[in-house]
Amino acid sequence: MPDEKPKSLMRNLGQFFGHIAHGIKADAAKPPGQPEPRTQEVRRDVEEHEETAPDGRKVIVRRTTIEEIEVEQKPSDAG
Repeated sequence: MPDEKPKSLMRNLGQFFGHIAHGIKADAAKPPGQPEPRTQEVRRDVEEHEETAPDGRKVIVRRTTIEEIEVEQKPSDAG
């Protein structure tokens, strides 16, 4: 590949800072190459109560409960 055009300084700087940002965002407890678990929302319940405060303002109290299932993926055997 001797005919490839060399990367510009700005391209190299962008890649450098991109790798740093990726390292900062990565989870240090998870080994690299391990797939993320799949998460599926099963049920969402919303309870809402509307009342009037003593000073006449309307007050809405809302409680949202989300139930999720998380399935851990097996690492792919690409050997």
